[in-house]
Amino acid sequence: MRVSRLSSWGTVGVFVLLMGAVHASLGDRLPEFKHCVATCKEANCLETPTSIPLHRRLLLWDCHSECDYNCQHIVTAKRLARDPPYMQPIYQFHGKWPFYRFMGMQEPFSVIFSLFNYLAHSWGLSQLREKIPASYPLRRYYMLFGYFGLASWVFSMVFHTRDFAVTEKLDYFAAGASVLYGMYFTVVRVCRLDRREDRMRQSLLRLWTMTCIVLYTLHVAYLTLWRWDYTYNMAANVAVGCVQNLLWSGFSFVKYRKVGRVWAMWPGLIVAWILLAMSFELLDFPPWGGMVDAHSLWHLGTVGPTIWWYNFLVKDAQEDLAGSRLKR
Repeated sequence: MRVSRLSSWGTVGVFVLLMGAVHASLGDRLPEFKHCVATCKEANCLETPTSIPLHRRLLLWDCHSECDYNCQHIVTAKRLARDPPYMQPIYQFHGKWPFYRFMGMQEPFSVIFSLFNYLAHSWGLSQLREKIPASYPLRRYYMLFGYFGLASWVFSMVFHTRDFAVTEKLDYFAAGASVLYGMYFTVVRVCRLDRREDRMRQSLLRLWTMTCIVLYTLHVAYLTLWRWDYTYNMAANVAVGCVQNLLWSGFSFVKYRKVGRVWAMWPGLIVAWILLAMSFELLDFPPWGGMVDAHSLWHLGTVGPTIWWYNFLVKDAQEDLAGSRLKR
């Protein structure tokens, strides 16, 4: 079970992604798979365990997980050799397609495309530093948006490198934090809660900040201490994502009518791009070449919008600053 994230406004992809995991464990219930794993463990893992290359041991591959991995491909290859894919569908094992690993990474292209997203946020942060003055009150909120993005994609890379319970939780919690912060700074920007001269807005900012902190704390506590609930996690992320999309769409419309510039419509176009990229998740298919699947392509599809989004933030800040100077 995996969670996807986009910097903030693409969160509805979580719903589509989780839909694809409902039927995800047919492979590990196959009798031939169970027999293969049992035979492999008996032959290789009991008295003198088979040696495992260092780079895989560093990523915590052991004899049991090696057997599981190899049997996935043995069973899949035998089924495909016996009948074509449309007669013998490729099954998922433990909620994942039977990927061919690379340098010990379970889903190498999801790792690579997560890295691309990380680099997109890193580039965006450099643009914020270079093109928005430190005195601009919203700059720190935009910078934090970038740092949350960096963290979420780091944990995505870790999770897709090796899928353990702890890496899954870290991926989910980092994605959730990034999504919630996206809504947090959206409200700050749309309602201009950053204006320190307005005491009412500053009071609302403190209240909004505390509300988001409490909501995230309760979210993590529920998933950690009460129940690891995929459906709840999906619903929470979708709800937050929908609120952000509505806020930015409304903001984009008002902004365009005010300034009459094409860039003011970018948030709406970015959301449309994300919806198009989500079609990869709807068309979930076995990985091409055993490595490139719909989920990895979804990650690739979020790189461009992330870069575009930072360009919008810079344009919006520059226009806001220019308007402030004219009023003086």
